[in-house]
Amino acid sequence: MTLLFGSGNSLRMERGFAVGRTDVTKRCCMPKACDVDGFTDWFKVGHYCVKYFNTSANFTDAEFSCMKIVPGGHLVSVHNKEDNEHLKNINSNNQRVWLGGFRLFQTDKFRWTDGSYWDYESWVPGEPKQEECVEMNWNVTGKWNDDHCKVAKSYFCAFKLNAV
Repeated sequence: MTLLFGSGNSLRMERGFAVGRTDVTKRCCMPKACDVDGFTDWFKVGHYCVKYFNTSANFTDAEFSCMKIVPGGHLVSVHNKEDNEHLKNINSNNQRVWLGGFRLFQTDKFRWTDGSYWDYESWVPGEPKQEECVEMNWNVTGKWNDDHCKVAKSYFCAFKLNAV
């Protein structure tokens, strides 16, 4: 059904739409809980279990923290748009947060701390510039920026599902 308003604007209502019965969670793509014993408060994102830590740390300290928390742990690597959206939704307060990306030896090439292939990126327009480490949620929610590694911010830890 299409409603036409006096302003000329219209609203199309699809079959199945009912007031009070709309599932507002459909737009929020929260991932499922990680199904690894002892890590059920983590989320399953792609082939990884991921947890958001609202603790400020520089990039290096955040990476070492992830390595201490779980065998095979690292700052999170992101390999597709869906996983990036999941991370954005886990960090519901949209804090600037470290991802596991870093610039390789003053080049234009980036790598992931877990050694996985750099096969996806979601930069804010005009980025990256010349900083060394990758963060999410600077200037645009869900987009990436390069920042100085010494800056303290929250972070995502991750481990591969088959690693624990």
